[in-house]
Amino acid sequence: MIEIYTDGSCLKNPGGPGGWAAVIVENGSERVVRGGEDSTTNNRMEMLAVINGLAAVPESARVTVLSDSQYVVNTMTRNWKRNANRDLWGRLDAEASKRTVRWQWVRAHVGNPLNEKADAMANEQAHLRGPGGRRPGPSAPEAPLSHVDESGRARMVDVGQKPDTQRVAVARGAVVMKPETLRLIESNGFEKGDVLGVARIAGVMGAKSTSQLIPLCHPLPLDQVTVDFELDRARSAAVITATAKTTAKTGVEMEAMTAVAVAALTLYDMCKAADRGMRIEGVRLVRKSGGASGDYTLEE
Repeated sequence: MIEIYTDGSCLKNPGGPGGWAAVIVENGSERVVRGGEDSTTNNRMEMLAVINGLAAVPESARVTVLSDSQYVVNTMTRNWKRNANRDLWGRLDAEASKRTVRWQWVRAHVGNPLNEKADAMANEQAHLRGPGGRRPGPSAPEAPLSHVDESGRARMVDVGQKPDTQRVAVARGAVVMKPETLRLIESNGFEKGDVLGVARIAGVMGAKSTSQLIPLCHPLPLDQVTVDFELDRARSAAVITATAKTTAKTGVEMEAMTAVAVAALTLYDMCKAADRGMRIEGVRLVRKSGGASGDYTLEE
């Protein structure tokens, strides 16, 4: 479960400069997103804190939003009227719909350190936009992008000082198709042969070639790659799950996702003569373990 502590602030509400902040707690580590506007309201800042906090965590994640804004929490849980800020309510609904969200109202200024941190950062953002403040650039996560250096240039991350540890990553995706196409796959009715068997081998080969396909990935000694299929008749889809394992200095998330993507593309190639309307959907990481960041689970 991911927790997001949010707060918003507006100087001379309404119409003054404002700031928002969200403290995201995931697997025991913290990161922050924050920003603001030159002329706004308290309520808009509270809403933007939640919108940007949710947007900063993976889709399909289970999230608890902790806010001291009754306006936000009660509107989302008790259907308070939305007479104002309709543009932001649409954005908030869209972000919440992509995740499983639990809403929790918390009383402000009662000593919760993460609520206090969000409050302090929101106020800081508001004052930066006030008279004499140093206007910040666009909002960005507190942690820098690992593959970009201080000058904004792409780089390969130096992992030379990191220890070798056992790492596992699981990724998933699906190919959605016509029901009759799914039946042909089940009955091995394609002239090109065993669709799933070929796609499985292609996925393993894709994982082994990840560093050649993704420019800044490290080549890894893979201990094992498995690619499994589940034929979902209700959805009319072939669901692909890939697991990659290594003992190395960096993780195998990209290898697992590449295995899913290449297996899906191969399945499409083998079946396209019968169904050109197939769709590859939802290639994503669902679980990882190992390394300094520890375990990370989005789906069971």
